[in-house]
Order: sequence, then C-alpha cells, then structure tokens
Amino acid sequence: MLALGAGVVIAGVPVAALVLLAAVGWAPVGAALLAIGATLLAALVLALRWSRDVDLLADGVRRIAADEPIGPHSPALPGMWRLSTELERLARRTTARSALIEQLRRADGTVVERLPDPLIVLAEDRSVRRANSAARAAFGADMPAVLRHPELRAAIDRAFVSEMPQTAEVTLHVPVPREVHAAVVPMDPPIADGGRAVVVLSDRSRERAVERMRADFVANVSHELRTPLASLIGFIDTLRGPAADDPPAQQRFLGIMGEQAARMNRLIDDLLSLSRIELIEHQAPSGTVDLYGLATRLAASFEPRLRERSVTLDLCLPDELPEVIGDADQLTQVLQNLLDNAVKYGRAGGTVRLDAAVTAPGRPGVVLTVADQGAGIPREHLPRLTERFYRVDTGRSRAVGGTGLGLAIVKHIVNRHRGNLSIESEEGIGTTVSVWLPQAVAQPVAPGLPV
Repeated sequence: MLALGAGVVIAGVPVAALVLLAAVGWAPVGAALLAIGATLLAALVLALRWSRDVDLLADGVRRIAADEPIGPHSPALPGMWRLSTELERLARRTTARSALIEQLRRADGTVVERLPDPLIVLAEDRSVRRANSAARAAFGADMPAVLRHPELRAAIDRAFVSEMPQTAEVTLHVPVPREVHAAVVPMDPPIADGGRAVVVLSDRSRERAVERMRADFVANVSHELRTPLASLIGFIDTLRGPAADDPPAQQRFLGIMGEQAARMNRLIDDLLSLSRIELIEHQAPSGTVDLYGLATRLAASFEPRLRERSVTLDLCLPDELPEVIGDADQLTQVLQNLLDNAVKYGRAGGTVRLDAAVTAPGRPGVVLTVADQGAGIPREHLPRLTERFYRVDTGRSRAVGGTGLGLAIVKHIVNRHRGNLSIESEEGIGTTVSVWLPQAVAQPVAPGLPV
C-alpha cells in the first residue's frame, strides 16, 4: 500500500499534464494514453524501490536503537546511498559506545564486588537491588533484618528525604555482637541497575574491642593480681625478717610463693587469650576441623592429669563424625578447658564422659558433651558461670588453680564459631556442658574441573 501510494504521488503531476494536453487537443489521445501508462509503470517501479530502501533504513535504525548489529544495506536508489553510509557509520559508533559502556559497567560491578567493606544498593522502595561479596559473607540471610535496624532505617529514610549522605552507629546483636558504622549515600540520578541509595557498613568491632580490651585488662589485672601480689610481698618481708635464719620456713614460704607466681602467670595467660578471642569474635572461622582426631589427641594428653586424680575418661565418639567449621586451635582450647574443669571439679576416682553426636539434618552440626560426677552447681549460679572471674566457690577455685576465665573463654570461642553453649547441673550428681558446632558443608565442584 505504501508503494502504491508513493507511485500515485510520483506519477500524479505528469499524468495530469498528459490528460490536460489530450483534452485540449495538443497531443493525440493514443500517444497520451501510452505516455500515461509508461509514466504510471515507471512511477510504480520507482515507488517500489523507494519503499524497499525506506524499509531497509528503518530496520537499520531499529537495530541501532536495540543495540543489535545491522547487516549490509544495498539501496536501489542512488539518493539513498549516502544516507545508508551515514547510518552504517552511526551503527559502528553506537556499537563502540555500547561496548565501552558495558565495559565500564562490568568494571563498576567488579570494583563494588571486591570492596572490603559490605556494600548494599537499595532501590526506591528500600529493597535490596545488589549486595557485594563482603555484605553477603558478613550478613547472608540476616541482611533484611540488618536493614530493618531502627537506627540504620532512620538514616536510610533521612538520606532519601534530604538527598544528602547520612551516617549512623549501629550495634548488631546477631549472629554475634558487632558495632558497625553505616554510611548511606543517595544516588541522583539512579545508578545503572536502578539503585537509588548505597549503604556502606564498616565493621568497627575490632577497634571497639581493642578499646574495651585495654580498659578491661587494666581493671581485671589490678583486681585479680592484688591478692597474690600481697601474698608475695608478705612472704618476702617474712623471709627478710623473722624467717631469715629459718631454712624449713624458707622452703615452705618459697613453695607458696611459687604457687602464687604460677597463679599470676596463668591469670595473665588466660586474660591475653580471652582478649585475643574477643578481638576476632565477629569474624567467623572459615576452616574445617576433624573433631574425632582432635578429641582423641586431647584425651591422650590428659592421661597424667587423670592418673593424678584417679579419674576415668570415657570417650563416646562415632567413627563417622563429620567435620565442623572452625579454628582447630580454638576448638582445642574449648575441649581442654571443659575437660580441665571436669577433672578439677569432678569427684576424685569418678568418671568424666566425653560424647559427640550428629544433630538432625534440619540443623546440621555436631554436639560435644562433657559430663562429670562432681558436687554439682546450684541452679541460681548457672546463668553467670560464663562471666569473667565468676566463681561459685572462690576458695576451692583458687585452691585447684582456677582463674575464673575458662568458661568465659569457651563462651566467646563458641560465639565466634556461630555455635551454642549450654550448661546443666544437679547438686550431688554432676555437671554437663554441651557445645553445638555447625557442620562443614562440602562446596560444589564446577563441571569439568578436577576434584
């Protein structure tokens, strides 16, 4: 229809002129009809070629707009050649520009993905448009809950309303306590993927932990070392004075001084260990640990202690115990502290039982249980057992060499491993401490890659 209409327009003027010439007698009717027929035929052929060229050029424009490659054009009319050439030049420039934009977009995505701090891109409706690898590793499935934190949510709302960057100090309690500095930057115009705001979450837990560690270390050391230091000073004065010429008394006092010095050394070691653990508690371990091998090696190292107290260690470990996510040194410290407490506070000549069991598939993991046959702990003390320097019986704890930090260390290590710690005790029967640790999940291997 387009070609027919174009042909009518092209042939309209010459056909009208020929009709007029035939009407006034200036041209023979037969010759005029032949000329009109030839004109209409030429106009139709020209219109068909013009219509074809227009369709080709229109298809080229459509492909350029859709970032699709255009094929070679062969216009039938010489007048269209220049337009076709310019169209092809435009297509090449557009293709090159699109490639550059795509390259820049990929570079932008790579930079965002590899940033060390968690970064989250929000859409207009506050939904997550994109999150980099640091954000996924730090928050995972908890990301929506983090964004709903009242202080962070308020900063996001202020940024959208004022269109100015906003900051907030956020304390997160799950999966472990963390202190985060949040910066919310509105994007106007929106970025390529439609994001209207960028949220950067900088974990300041380590810096805050260092500050608290300094204050706590000074306070704890000054408090806990006061008694043994006073004892040492008193014995030194006695050795210089009344016991200066009493060798038996000197030997007795030197033995007591050695015990007090050893106690101070254990206390400082435990405080430093606890401080190091608290410093990295917000960073989950990424390695895997064979609990069966770890437990059997540790049990063998406890044989001298067991003989000293006439205690029997009963191991109940499945042969096919799965690996767990963890730090081998820290998990060794957990088991060592639990077994040490069980041997120290359990009944002499009794039995300490170390069990391991695999939990249900809905919550895959391993539960380690250490149970003793000691005097037990009154129920009112159980909630406070993991506090620093909390002792149920201060005199007995110090007599057996306890620092009051063992269970606090266990608690913080278990928190870092995203596990659970539970303590049950019944007076006259004994105490049972259970630690649940998440099972290591095998990573899928890409097809065609060697295992």
